[in-house]
Amino acid sequence: MRALKELRSKSDEELIEELQELRTELRNLRTKIRSGGAVENSGQLRNIKRTIARILTILNERKRGLGKKLGEE
Repeated sequence: MRALKELRSKSDEELIEELQELRTELRNLRTKIRSGGAVENSGQLRNIKRTIARILTILNERKRGLGKKLGEE
């Protein structure tokens, strides 16, 4: 899990790059599960999805100009 402060300190380009990597990792994990393979960490899937949601939230806040108003600390 990435710290929210760490994610907020990254640029949009870095966040988009990390988002693509996480989506690829999520796709690979789902494929592995569907093919009958075991996942080493059962919470890994949930953590990836939550990090993706956090990144999308940060990007949308910036797009709407809400980042500073919501108290970026």
